[in-house]
Amino acid sequence: MSNIDLNKVIARAREWTQAPFDEETRAQVERMIEAGGDALVESFYKDLEFGTGGMRGIMGIGTNRMNKYTIGKNTQGLANYLKAKYPEKPLAVAVNYDVRHNSKDFARIVADVLTANGIKVYLFEQFRPTPELSFAVRYFRADAGIVLTASHNPPEYNGYKVYGADGAQVVPPDDKQIVDAIARVKFEDIRFDGRPELIQYVGEALDEVYIKAAVEHATFGQRERSNVRILFTSLHGTSITIMPRAMQAAGFTDFHIVEEQAEPDGDFPTVKSPNPEEPEAFTMALKKADEIGADIILATDPDADRIAVAVRDDSGAMRLLNGNQTMAVMDQFLIDRWREAGKIQGREFIASTIVSTDLIMDIGAGEGVTVKRSLTGFKWIAKLIRENEGKLSFIGGGEESFGYMVGDFVRDKDSITSGLLAAEIASYMKVRGESFFRFLTSIYERYGFYREHLVALVRKGLEGKAEIDAMMKKFRSQPPAVIAGEKVVRIEDYLEGVIKDLETGKQTPITDIPQSNVLIYYTGAGTKVALRPSGTEPKIKFYFSVKMPFDPGKPFVEQDAAALKKINRIIDELGIDG
Repeated sequence: MSNIDLNKVIARAREWTQAPFDEETRAQVERMIEAGGDALVESFYKDLEFGTGGMRGIMGIGTNRMNKYTIGKNTQGLANYLKAKYPEKPLAVAVNYDVRHNSKDFARIVADVLTANGIKVYLFEQFRPTPELSFAVRYFRADAGIVLTASHNPPEYNGYKVYGADGAQVVPPDDKQIVDAIARVKFEDIRFDGRPELIQYVGEALDEVYIKAAVEHATFGQRERSNVRILFTSLHGTSITIMPRAMQAAGFTDFHIVEEQAEPDGDFPTVKSPNPEEPEAFTMALKKADEIGADIILATDPDADRIAVAVRDDSGAMRLLNGNQTMAVMDQFLIDRWREAGKIQGREFIASTIVSTDLIMDIGAGEGVTVKRSLTGFKWIAKLIRENEGKLSFIGGGEESFGYMVGDFVRDKDSITSGLLAAEIASYMKVRGESFFRFLTSIYERYGFYREHLVALVRKGLEGKAEIDAMMKKFRSQPPAVIAGEKVVRIEDYLEGVIKDLETGKQTPITDIPQSNVLIYYTGAGTKVALRPSGTEPKIKFYFSVKMPFDPGKPFVEQDAAALKKINRIIDELGIDG
């Protein structure tokens, strides 16, 4: 904290001991000032900022915390932005929330501020999956959407995501315009005096429409679907309100729930982290899967936009697939079904992100389907859809962090529809004497074996941010010449906006992807290492991918172990210490 001016921090805090802040807030800040220390500094040294997924932070008092006033300030700024952008029309915003502590109260504060500004609000009666908010924006033809969620962050966090009229999270230039509008708002400008008559509550009727659309996009043909035994865990999140009903509507009747994790609970009591990317989150599900003989496990994060899949491998053991593997299977399956339906005409595309597996590029090339890449985050994939409307048809797309989107009726990652699709693939393959896992290995047989691995280093607080900045600076100024004995032949630097060919010395500007603090190294043998700071968490993420020939005659576990051994060598060589 040595670089922080403590006097400025205290001055910022002092502002919260006066009007317009309520008496309880004033008293609490007085106690914080008296106590001093890191808690005061962390709470007031800056304003909570928008990242790649909106605003997300620890709940509490202060400018750098999620609370009534920071949420109110953001909402007032958004209201001002919408009124300036659409000066001649009646405005409407859809508002949803997850199971976290304070989410429902925060959603009501948002609704009050919006209605106080004369804006109609479609307010969800109860917590619902984030993708249903995206659907609601489009269904009600609202001008924006807001969901109160911190996704898979720890229980002390909450967040605030903003969506545009197309149902996608906002991107430039709108995001900057919203941030600028928020910056002009003073706390005394916030209008908390809501108008209840401008609130329309959203409930079961919308659920039914959303479920019907999800089933239509994720299933193919009229047939019996009770042949696959599905085990589902919501990890105490919102998906429990929709996923069982969606599975029933699609005909997946052999459907089971991990009951210990079915109760919505913002403390997420049965897991260390409510993140389906973490193998530990599957402990209960794996045990129950073997007890009941499940074919597939599906798990979602608290706001139900991410989906994790585990399936039986060739030995009969349950194997947790990574997000890249699930995405590859879904892409290939959807392309196959589109081709059977005569819908592949050379004007279709799938989408992925620059840090995700390059296997998607191979699938696109092999199938004659365009692949478009974006920055991390589904708002960028949604932007690709919007830019290509009327020119290219979107089949599906995803990213390595367990997100997938089937079609464009929802413009965000959607665990409900992609969960249905995973069940459809398992059922479809089982009818043919195959399996979800065998379908994955057939893709490897065709294109080569890709093995990916993620290392996320947590560096909290102001000092952690400085450490992350220093790491990015070091890797940018001192790039490795060799990785795992392979010569580095290309560097993609999305902050500098340039691709550097190290063999020819040629530098090519990056013109199709916006500037971002992402660095990617490629070797001549197809090894890929990408790194970037997280936009929503205090982390720096390292993405590793190696490519090897796939031998169908050798056990998968042996080939997987060899690839992972190579990745671990790279981690050691680069000095990445978790």
